[in-house]
Amino acid sequence: MKLNDKVVIITGASSGIGKALAIEFASRGANLILAARQYVALCELTESLINKCHIQAVAVQCDVSNEEDCNHLIKQAVLTFNRVDVLVNNAGISMRALFKDVDLKVLKTLMDVNFWGTVYCTKYALPHIQKTQGSIVGVSSIAGYKGLPGRTGYSASKFAMNGFLDALRIENLKTGVHILTACPGFTASNIRNTALAKDGSQQGESTLEEDKMMTAEEVAKIITDGVENRARTLIMTRQGKLTVTLSKFFPAWLDKLVYNTFAKEKDALLK
Repeated sequence: MKLNDKVVIITGASSGIGKALAIEFASRGANLILAARQYVALCELTESLINKCHIQAVAVQCDVSNEEDCNHLIKQAVLTFNRVDVLVNNAGISMRALFKDVDLKVLKTLMDVNFWGTVYCTKYALPHIQKTQGSIVGVSSIAGYKGLPGRTGYSASKFAMNGFLDALRIENLKTGVHILTACPGFTASNIRNTALAKDGSQQGESTLEEDKMMTAEEVAKIITDGVENRARTLIMTRQGKLTVTLSKFFPAWLDKLVYNTFAKEKDALLK
């Protein structure tokens, strides 16, 4: 798929990977519907891309955990451009708390945003994407292949996303719709700063070494290339590929490796 003049919807587009995706798609000539809760930042980004990349772009305030917001987002895209070629389900939130300590509302919030947000947007976009034989992208995580301690809700939501997209791919084998599951490793973005603590408040400062991670721009380029090449699954780091392989063949050993890794993080939850 060549992206010039294609219509691309990106959720969670006001910062982090979503913002980097918007810039990358725009640089390749795509017209954009950008969605996020942070409307002011979203409008600033939209105006910047229109001026710099000479594309068409629209900002839509949207909370993906709200089904009606997602319905409105897709309707706005169709009203504006009369088509949808690509839906990138990027909006997401993380957490950091042991399950024994966490308020269950935190897990519900993560499922509502990460999983149900993907389901809602995909449900309303699918008929239009079937018409264009376009792409549906889920920005998942290695946490969708291996459960991570202190991230029970995050892992659960990403496992659910992966299963949903896998089933959807099979349902659309004969429709021409392309389904891409993109799994970055740890990425330097604000998702950990806004991660929820055990009581649902924002974590604040990241406990991980951000300077050793992939950048949001690197992730965005890989995903955009994946859309153009109609890739099936993107595991983006050597650590991620190793994790997926070990989870198949040496799961018990991998459990110990993961435990030891997270026991060494700053202010570790595991002792």
